[in-house]
Amino acid sequence: MRATWLLLPLLLAVGLALPISLGCGQVAPAPAEGPVEISLPSPTTDGAISLERCLSLRRSVRRFAPEPLTLAQIGQLAWAAQGITEPNRGLRTAPSAGALYPLELYLFTPDGVFHYLPQGHKLIQLSDQDRRDDLSAAALGQGSVSGAPLDIVITGIYERTTARYGPRSERYVYLEAGHVAQNLHLQAVALGLSSVPVGALDDAAVQRVLGLAANQTPLYIIPIGHPAA
Repeated sequence: MRATWLLLPLLLAVGLALPISLGCGQVAPAPAEGPVEISLPSPTTDGAISLERCLSLRRSVRRFAPEPLTLAQIGQLAWAAQGITEPNRGLRTAPSAGALYPLELYLFTPDGVFHYLPQGHKLIQLSDQDRRDDLSAAALGQGSVSGAPLDIVITGIYERTTARYGPRSERYVYLEAGHVAQNLHLQAVALGLSSVPVGALDDAAVQRVLGLAANQTPLYIIPIGHPAA
């Protein structure tokens, strides 16, 4: 039985108000009673495929089957990108200069737009609208973005790193985005999925789609899904 997003209809059934898409292309703010939170299944740390095998199989794939991902798959990917691996110090799966963690993760699915929170390993729903076509338009019309059942957007907030590292901060943020992206690509392979890195995008357009503040810069889009036959 397909397990994809089984929690969402239950939340709707009990009358929780979900945010809606604004006409200007931005994601609506959370309702006054609070955003919808979705707890993710605990990630596995002992997969059935070796790292070496994942490295040998990883290829960029731009055409995806329409089959949605399960909540467990989505949670595993989010954890691989930014999950906490040392709770006492808050350290994560990807290295970060000074452990300052300037990156944020957003997920686009047919069920809406979500923000991943490493603390608590959960999603916050920002919109219940399918915004993949809008994201694709902001990525210069790339079909892999609109066709994938999951798009992960990596954004950076440079100020989190600037206070300590000054002029080199921007470089450190870019390096960290690369670490996160590679984690995602390899985790996708381990799950039997495919992915492609997308760096060609209109920063301001992606900011509008997500309703981001001016100081939050989109860095990467990674479409993920089952490869098309």
